[in-house]
Amino acid sequence: MAAAGGTGPVGPYPASVDDTDEAHDAYDRLRRRVLWSLPSGLYLLGSRAGERRNLMTINWVTQVSFDPKLIGVGIEKTAVTHELVTEGRVFALSTIDREDRAIVRKFTKPCEWDPDASTLNGFAVHEGATGAPILSQAVASIDCEVRQAVEVGNHTFFLGEVVDTAFLKAEDTPVLRMEDTRMNYGG
Repeated sequence: MAAAGGTGPVGPYPASVDDTDEAHDAYDRLRRRVLWSLPSGLYLLGSRAGERRNLMTINWVTQVSFDPKLIGVGIEKTAVTHELVTEGRVFALSTIDREDRAIVRKFTKPCEWDPDASTLNGFAVHEGATGAPILSQAVASIDCEVRQAVEVGNHTFFLGEVVDTAFLKAEDTPVLRMEDTRMNYGG
């Protein structure tokens, strides 16, 4: 049985699911809906390798260690950002104001970089301590250097050590979550 995108099996299936294509399809749709219900943030991830830069909408982000401070991000292997993070070994996260929710849709495809204006897809960015781009209108930023990369299926889980952080807006500004949009990803 292939996944909806034709990328291979989506099992295993619980014993309660009949061993038919129809039952597998129905269970896979249920499983995706349940996984989509997990609360998660929605961020922009800045990456840089040499003179190339990108911002990408991402929701697979979590803090994984207190000492040292490590952030984990899951990036699809076919994404431009994956190439840049692999090569540049840095990334920066920008948290987004809930009022700016439409911004994340501007970064679902590779970006157009204007070095003279310091913009990606027309939005102002500045360099973090690592050189990775940070959205200038972000609520906060977390700048990281990659310490480890773990292959996990069709994604790589990059572990980045936090080397700089900042609030760019008031600390109590409500930040964007996946459930604030009509977007869903994963599952």
